[in-house]
Amino acid sequence: MAPSPSPAPERALSADCASCSGLCCVALAFARSADFAFDKPAGEECVNLEDGFGCRIHPQLRERGFKGCTVFDCFGAGQLVTRHTFGGRSWRDDAGVRAEMFAVFPIVRQLHELLWYLREALAMPAAAPLHAALRSAWDEVAHAADAAPADILGLDVDELRDPAARLLREAARLTREAALRERTAAASTATRRVKASRLHPGADLLGADLRAADLRGAELRGALLIGADLRDADLSAAELIGADLRDARLHGADLDRAIYLTQPQLDAAQGDARTRLPAALHRPAHWS
Repeated sequence: MAPSPSPAPERALSADCASCSGLCCVALAFARSADFAFDKPAGEECVNLEDGFGCRIHPQLRERGFKGCTVFDCFGAGQLVTRHTFGGRSWRDDAGVRAEMFAVFPIVRQLHELLWYLREALAMPAAAPLHAALRSAWDEVAHAADAAPADILGLDVDELRDPAARLLREAARLTREAALRERTAAASTATRRVKASRLHPGADLLGADLRAADLRGAELRGALLIGADLRDADLSAAELIGADLRDARLHGADLDRAIYLTQPQLDAAQGDARTRLPAALHRPAHWS
């Protein structure tokens, strides 16, 4: 019998914009491109930000040239920084916290993204031998995210991230290997095998034709899958941490057990009602 996954730690790791002071619309910079209709420097308020911190064009972001906004997720950092780190103070009403708040937010976002991945790893039965170490890493990163502003600004994020990243890679390896052991017995709707030499961390699969490909257990960490055709592909237990899925075609693909797949990756891709997703993620509104 497979070991049970560790209980997921309780923490909000998805954006609650109603509890945030619009930090992503002010603190972060963006450049005019296919994702943004104009340039905005860091620390300058977006012209679309309302007085109540809502976006006045939110329902039409894609149509108005702000696709980049629709695929951004702060992983809950915005509401934590607003409500906890700065005790509900607003950068609009308290000029004394403005610069510090804008500097803290991107750091906490990095920490919360790392916590999201650690929580995913803790839910992997095959990674049970690592669960104690993963939980210890979780506690350390969560403690750092909950610290006072001065302590957050003094953090060496890499010092926290590097050991956690090694654990995440090892958890993914154990999960992929467990899936591959089941591969010969498990049925798959995918019909095409892909050369193993093409499937590796950081692989350049830009626009690749991977229709109906058997990608079960593939190590696609950081892979470039921009515009790739993954229709009807089987990505069960494929590791997708950091993979770029912008405009990838996921229609009919099986992503139900994909490893480290995030909502922003789905939001950047295309898909349809046949695309199988993990229970914790939702089908983007723009999918057909």
